[in-house]
Amino acid sequence: MDYQQLIEEVYNEVKSANPRGKVADYIPELAEVDGDKFGIALVDLEGNVFGVGDYEIPFSIQSISKVHTLTMVAHIFQSKLWSRVNVEPSGNPFNSIAQLEFEKGIPRNPFINAGALVITDALTSKFDDPIAEISKFINELSGKECVRINQEVLDSELKHSERNTALAYFLKAHQNFNNKVEDVLKTYVSHCAMEMCCVDLARSISYLANDGYSIYAKREIVTESYARRINALMLTCGFYDEAGEFAYRVGLPGKSGVGGGVAAIMPHKFSIGVWSPELNEKGNSVKAIMALELLTDKLKFSLF
Repeated sequence: MDYQQLIEEVYNEVKSANPRGKVADYIPELAEVDGDKFGIALVDLEGNVFGVGDYEIPFSIQSISKVHTLTMVAHIFQSKLWSRVNVEPSGNPFNSIAQLEFEKGIPRNPFINAGALVITDALTSKFDDPIAEISKFINELSGKECVRINQEVLDSELKHSERNTALAYFLKAHQNFNNKVEDVLKTYVSHCAMEMCCVDLARSISYLANDGYSIYAKREIVTESYARRINALMLTCGFYDEAGEFAYRVGLPGKSGVGGGVAAIMPHKFSIGVWSPELNEKGNSVKAIMALELLTDKLKFSLF
């Protein structure tokens, strides 16, 4: 398979169609990003990199970091973790307070904001400096020092964190939160404010395409069983309340972020990072989703 030719074809077709969306503006710093940026990087399991467009420009990974933080705690807390967070698609916006209240403080899954706050709370209990540990972990997965926390984005998100603060206090009211709300929020916002380029992002999740083994860290990150479960969560919950649509159109485990990035994997073949900042009404990158749908159509395979 000529992956370079493949992603260049996909890139050119998406550029030609030029579907438009809207850059995230509820985080003021993200509203300043050039909406025309677009890059694709594909990494195979031998470590070969194929890229096109703006694939080496760092961007705010936002909720994609939730895959990394979940990986850090899933095998440590095992069944105890899943008593605090469910594994069901939400069918509601990623920051829904009503759903969390209705379900008595147990978030639907680890990728909506409430679920990610529980995961971050678990990391805060485990590590004295969780922000440093998360950065160190993602750098190890990528095989290089590539993670940078954008202080402007971090500050911007903290200034507009009222809804996440409300979610955290709801969790605390239901005894599903063990640390100070402000400490966990700072860590949560910090890992969402991390910047990476498409190449490094694809490298950082390649272990999920490789039964849990990272060719960059040169070790097993999670067991094959846990890798399958994380992939299942990405497929069913990785795109907020558009997860079913993504599974239907693309058929790959993946995770999006409101910075316009999408990270996805094809088990036993490759990982891919796509970035284009303009989002649809569900908060997912318009061009990235179109690119991945074209990719699987051209490959003539998906998980299904």
